[in-house]
Amino acid sequence: MGNFIMTKTLILIPSRMAASRLPGKPLLKINNLSIVSHVFKRAKEANIGEVVVATEDQEILTDVLKNGGRAILTNNNHKTGTDRIFEAYIKLDIKNVDYILNLQGDEPDIDKNDIINLNNFMIKHDAELGTLAAKIQDDKMLNNKNVVKVITENKLGENNFPKALNFTRDNLSINNQNIYHHIGIYSYKASVLEKFVSLDQTNNEKENKLEQLRALDNKLKINVALAKSSPIGVDTEEDYLSIKKIMEYKIKYE
Repeated sequence: MGNFIMTKTLILIPSRMAASRLPGKPLLKINNLSIVSHVFKRAKEANIGEVVVATEDQEILTDVLKNGGRAILTNNNHKTGTDRIFEAYIKLDIKNVDYILNLQGDEPDIDKNDIINLNNFMIKHDAELGTLAAKIQDDKMLNNKNVVKVITENKLGENNFPKALNFTRDNLSINNQNIYHHIGIYSYKASVLEKFVSLDQTNNEKENKLEQLRALDNKLKINVALAKSSPIGVDTEEDYLSIKKIMEYKIKYE
């Protein structure tokens, strides 16, 4: 075996009914299964550790349990999803967790291999904080404020895990070096998650509505792994209908 030490990862999925643009979205159905339960299923299939949904809403808890998942109720006054997962992590009191992976509850089409990959990179590089990004396929994404872009120190490849220099919603030209579509999945070393939630929100974070800027503002390193695909996040009715169509078509013809 050599000096290979088993590391322990916990996957937490923050989810709440009160989304500003599409209230109740975690419980919208695709193939008769709620969006949040689809995410749970994908996380489970990655098979890298326990998976728990962290929610403030009893109906989300009920839905996840009914579909064979695991969930925990958290406080309803959290400013961010990270605060929610930290509370869940403390409440669950699972011993010896090395990494906590924060998975968005509104990306039902997330690729399990991307989750596995990020976890492997974190362990291999003994990283503090890691996330995913995909290649930008369409230049229109560069000037779409809803698309978060990440700029990395080096070009992203399948085998490297470069540092993030910045995250932005701004319009960027394609001439910017090493710019990718950021996918909001985070893996934290347990001690780094604890440090992160104890830091005050920075102005930069509030202005851009991007939590990860708090980490960069406080000199925490974020490494970025290449994702094979960009999952569609469900923010609007339109997103929901388009992903529903894609996923239902896939099931039908697989």
